[in-house]
Amino acid sequence: MNPQIGNGVTLFFEDLGPRDGAPVILIHGHPHRHSMWSPQTAALTTAGYRVITPDLRGYGQSPVLPGKTLLADFADDLVALLDRLDVEQAVVVGVSMGGQIAMEMRLGHPARVRALVLSDTSAPPETEDGKILRRNLAERLLAEGMKPYADEVIDKMLAPYNVTGMPEAAAEVTAMMYATDPEGAAAALRGRAERPDYAPVLAALPAEVPCLIVVGRDDVYTPVAEAESLHALVPHSVLAVVERAGHLPGVEQPEAFNRALLEFLAGI
Repeated sequence: MNPQIGNGVTLFFEDLGPRDGAPVILIHGHPHRHSMWSPQTAALTTAGYRVITPDLRGYGQSPVLPGKTLLADFADDLVALLDRLDVEQAVVVGVSMGGQIAMEMRLGHPARVRALVLSDTSAPPETEDGKILRRNLAERLLAEGMKPYADEVIDKMLAPYNVTGMPEAAAEVTAMMYATDPEGAAAALRGRAERPDYAPVLAALPAEVPCLIVVGRDDVYTPVAEAESLHALVPHSVLAVVERAGHLPGVEQPEAFNRALLEFLAGI
């Protein structure tokens, strides 16, 4: 579906599973789209959950709004989508940039977050060097297109041994990156350069908001130590390290990822 959700924003999304199932929203990362969650959508709907998978603005089949998209803009979009679907509260699952959007949802719209699942993401604010790198990358994508960048980072998105050992998964992730509109990716990069510190949000997370932290054992973007620091911020959180995976364990090791996710959801 591709509805208007307000403020001139239109989002493509899928809404699958039983309408009376507990709602779970899955937020993809950069520069991907909702279909990266296909293994999780299948497992969750089979288990009776209602699963909402949007393409973030500027990604996948959602239209591009050039300029700068703050993480708060993405979060506001998703809350507007939940409003349109009459979903008062959802389990919010995000990977990488999607995890930061999930934390932003908790910051800006705390009552809408039933539980948090943070995969391969980080809480600290962007560094000064990081701001420069993101803004420069935004300009590079506009000048060169997505292909050179995607070819450079595929063996960081997936563990190198999975790029060669799982050619279908590698081809799918590469295709997502190739297909992303550079304007949308650039807008998100500019917004992420301004991301705030989410550590206080996590440190203040009450016990009645469960939290699962997932990380691929061989993630180079957000290593296990980063996940352990998130885990330390939230005393009641659960940490799951997925073996034989890099930055996208839900793609690389879907069975292990799904097992951790379903076990967590069954306990809340």
